[in-house]
Amino acid sequence: MKQVSFFSILFSALLFVGCKKSDYNNETPPAPVPLSTVIKISGDSAGIVGSINQFRVLLGDPLNTTPNQSAGRREVNWDAVPPTFTNNGNFPFDFFNSIDPAVANGRKRGLVLTNTGTSFRVDSTDFSEIDPSYAAQFDAFSKKRLFAYLGNTVTQVTFKVPGTSVDAFVKGFGVIFSDIDDANSTYVEFFNGNNSLGVFKAPARSAAGGFSFLGVLFPNERVTRIKITAGNGLLAPGIKDISDGGTKDLVVMDDFFYDEPKSAN
Repeated sequence: MKQVSFFSILFSALLFVGCKKSDYNNETPPAPVPLSTVIKISGDSAGIVGSINQFRVLLGDPLNTTPNQSAGRREVNWDAVPPTFTNNGNFPFDFFNSIDPAVANGRKRGLVLTNTGTSFRVDSTDFSEIDPSYAAQFDAFSKKRLFAYLGNTVTQVTFKVPGTSVDAFVKGFGVIFSDIDDANSTYVEFFNGNNSLGVFKAPARSAAGGFSFLGVLFPNERVTRIKITAGNGLLAPGIKDISDGGTKDLVVMDDFFYDEPKSAN
């Protein structure tokens, strides 16, 4: 079967010009929708990499691997996570933003996961240690680790100036998902403080492969927090994915992409 993939770059800007208060029945007019560039695609690893590379260009070069940078981008692929923090629930939420001078630069990428009170698992078995059926459901984009919260479907990310405790912002963020079956189950919301910049759905997997990528860039906004909803069910023994006869869309994640975090102060 010829490979079919879905790819789109969307530019959206909504301006409210010359509106009077009376135009909104004496109510406050709605805020303009922030300008954004969206790249999303589904397919196998070879089919989506070109779109991911386009998003990398939008974020900027080079790929930074040390602190004290003013431009470029960061990536988290989880594959350097040591065995101590793999296939269990003890992954440190600040693993990718250590502020310890003695810790290697690879752990100073300015990304902090929110502690939701549930286990966060980085996994090298396609989560088959949780349920054997998952081996046929999930694949890693960058071999061989994936990750997921085990007690909720929401992952929240904030940013720091890499290697410090200074609050930071980014302009864009992208994520690779594995095994989205329901087009309405998985989405990402972007925030500047408590102000939502929009909710963006990730595409369902295509017949050509099980990966989905969603990346959004806001050229005129600061993104201080990301809220990712991955699927509508939890990984657990005996819980099957919707494509395996279950009732829930089980979704896990792989690589993150974002521009260099800059001080929010």
